[in-house]
Amino acid sequence: MAVRRRAQATLAVVVALSLSAACSTTSTPEAGAGGGTLTVASPYPTEALDPHGAAGAATGTQIAGQAIYSRLVRASTSGELVGDLATKWQPNADATEWTFALRGGAAFSDGSALDSEDVVASFNRMIDLKGPNAGNFPGVSVKASGPDTVVFTVAAPEPALPGKLTLFFITPSGVADTSFAKPVGSGPFVVDRFTPGQVVELVPNTRYYGSVPKVGRLVLRVIPEISARMTALRTGEIQATWGIPDDQLGQLSGDGNVTVKTVPATSVYTMWFNSSRPALERPEVRRALWQAVDFEAIIKALYPQTGEPSKSVVAPSVLGYAPQDPVRYDPDAARAALKAAGFDFAKPLKLQFSGAEFRQFTQAVAADLAKIGVKAEPAEKESAVFLKDLLAMNWDINFQSLSTPTFDAATNLGRLYTCAAKRNGYCNPELDRVLGGAGSTSDVGERKALYAKAAQIIWSDAVGMYPMSLKIAYAWRSNVHGLEPSPSYLPDFSTVTLS
Repeated sequence: MAVRRRAQATLAVVVALSLSAACSTTSTPEAGAGGGTLTVASPYPTEALDPHGAAGAATGTQIAGQAIYSRLVRASTSGELVGDLATKWQPNADATEWTFALRGGAAFSDGSALDSEDVVASFNRMIDLKGPNAGNFPGVSVKASGPDTVVFTVAAPEPALPGKLTLFFITPSGVADTSFAKPVGSGPFVVDRFTPGQVVELVPNTRYYGSVPKVGRLVLRVIPEISARMTALRTGEIQATWGIPDDQLGQLSGDGNVTVKTVPATSVYTMWFNSSRPALERPEVRRALWQAVDFEAIIKALYPQTGEPSKSVVAPSVLGYAPQDPVRYDPDAARAALKAAGFDFAKPLKLQFSGAEFRQFTQAVAADLAKIGVKAEPAEKESAVFLKDLLAMNWDINFQSLSTPTFDAATNLGRLYTCAAKRNGYCNPELDRVLGGAGSTSDVGERKALYAKAAQIIWSDAVGMYPMSLKIAYAWRSNVHGLEPSPSYLPDFSTVTLS
């Protein structure tokens, strides 16, 4: 039986996990055969299957990635760290060194052996490509210590390292940048067909070291329009989907052939201001813009069942959550503050987002800003363009549903808000100091206190607007069994069966 601990607790103590019998079963080619086709509609397009490059932090890439590749550890739906390729892991006394023991006999889907050298090569590749996830590992290096052991060394104590590694996927050493149309991995599925932005078709990996999936084929489709996605679910064209808007839940809940379940998300709607823009560099301007939007009314109108006003920059289930004083809607005060700051009302602000499900929300924000004379122009972008422009800072206000799949604030606060990150144009040496302290102590209580201070700085300086925490609505047809909704938009389909 697996010995599991909450991700929060694993940051402070020595962790040694022995995997469950189900995870150590030797697979056979017959184990995944003949189980039918599971077709799901993901709200997020998969534009690339390279887990280490620029798309590595994209939700669509991570959904496919966890099916194709293995990780050292993964987070369960309740926030527990569970061994995947690693069977146990242990820090030294001050958490500047972490040793991971790997399961023996693991193999990639092409039959080649998987060992510590592949882990080292994958980590170095991720760092060299400087993708979004590389920002989680400043000053971290890794070496092989035998075929079944890897040792991570960090410049300063890093108790959150195992949690951060839940976003690190393992590929064969020597993999080329052009080899990801049908990538080789060691996860439960292998790619049969991939059309970027449209569909990923997967079949069971019969060499998988865990329980080989029971479905014969997994199809991840993208259906951008919500109404078309709901129709496809009701007619049986797809068997499951998630990220369902509130106005569709009532009708789906009344369908006897469909199961609907909502789970609290690890996400917060996050609307960064580009603080490197002269118009947005002052905290009083950013806060006034936040004050000009009636988010409570927007949430009540659009998300009466799955949304509630956020009280912090991370979700309540995340280590480091700390409630803040709400920003009250006051358009008159907002207009006066902007005039006093010399804000240029004639120059429009570019508000970028990606995904049809966020269209109404961003339009409502723009409408409220227009009431005080601020011109905000929503720009809906394809996923790949959105990501490119996000990293290039080609926006004034950036909207995203920002998830913390590791259940630890180190992943987002420590990665995205430092001066070195250069992700939103904001730089505050005091915040850097606080985040550095939170990331280097093994004391969970101290980490919580420091992240609470960091959240207060981010909130009061209005680095962004943080309007809503949410629940994720999942729906699946009655012939789908074993689907466990994920609070991070990353459902695991390897355990699903079809009747």
